[in-house]
Amino acid sequence: MTVTYMFYDLIIIGGGPAGITAGIYAARQRLKTLLITKDFGGQINKKAVMIENYPGFEEISGLALIQRLEKHLRKQKIDIERDEVVKLKKSGENFIVQTKNKHQFQARAVIVASGADPRPLEIEGEKEFTGCGVSYCTVCDSPLFSNKTVAVVGGGNSAFEATIFLAKIAKKIYILEYGEKVGADEVNQEIVKKIGKVEVLTNVALKQIKGNQFVNSIVYQDRKTQKLNTLKVEGVFVEIGSQPATSFVKNLVEFNQKDEIKVEFETYQTKTAGLFAVGDVNVGKAKQIITACGEGAKAALAAYEYLQLNN
Repeated sequence: MTVTYMFYDLIIIGGGPAGITAGIYAARQRLKTLLITKDFGGQINKKAVMIENYPGFEEISGLALIQRLEKHLRKQKIDIERDEVVKLKKSGENFIVQTKNKHQFQARAVIVASGADPRPLEIEGEKEFTGCGVSYCTVCDSPLFSNKTVAVVGGGNSAFEATIFLAKIAKKIYILEYGEKVGADEVNQEIVKKIGKVEVLTNVALKQIKGNQFVNSIVYQDRKTQKLNTLKVEGVFVEIGSQPATSFVKNLVEFNQKDEIKVEFETYQTKTAGLFAVGDVNVGKAKQIITACGEGAKAALAAYEYLQLNN
């Protein structure tokens, strides 16, 4: 049975850096606000092992940063619901939010900050060995690969940061990059070069993950020679990016080819009045913790202005 709860000025969907910051700013504007999230942290929990580019902290773990953000949020006058949004619709001038636990909430404005989920490889053996050697969370699963040989698929910062973390645990690490060059920052590349047990392979297309009960090898194709090669590995960490978590908002926004929500970048409003999208769900190019926080702040202030104009 659906339960209808009280009416809010603003509902924020998501508990990552963007959603938390939006919540802090909305509360400071005295908006009656509800934040709905499955858990706090978003991709920080899975990807950000150690953060060195967040102002004010020369070095801080992803877990420590999100704990600080959550603590700051909870000091505000804001309602928090631990749940998952499954549907968002507009009825007249108001929005109706429905959750997995069959709760229903209403608000005059909504900020979508639901983040993104890891992008799968979509190759043979991936689903079969997920949890049995295939992982999308270095922080969660790295202890299982102590003194083992593993592959990290991807050449961006997340892949190199995962490699740096795994280097403390694994015996040997292969980085597999589809393109001719890796895209990680120079600083991360230099750190990886100094590790001594990492081999970077470029121009490779991963074709298959093999094993018995657990992963024992991968097959990849050299994109220059078209030759198939086999690597003996006991683990595969997938770090090829993410896909926006936007299934609940399909009819209210416009998407690009990556399923990212199109927004107006001054306010982060979507095509639907009163509906905003921030962080990894929108079309913004820089997917960073600091930019997500900035977007959350700007969207909360824009939502406040929208509510004042439409009071």
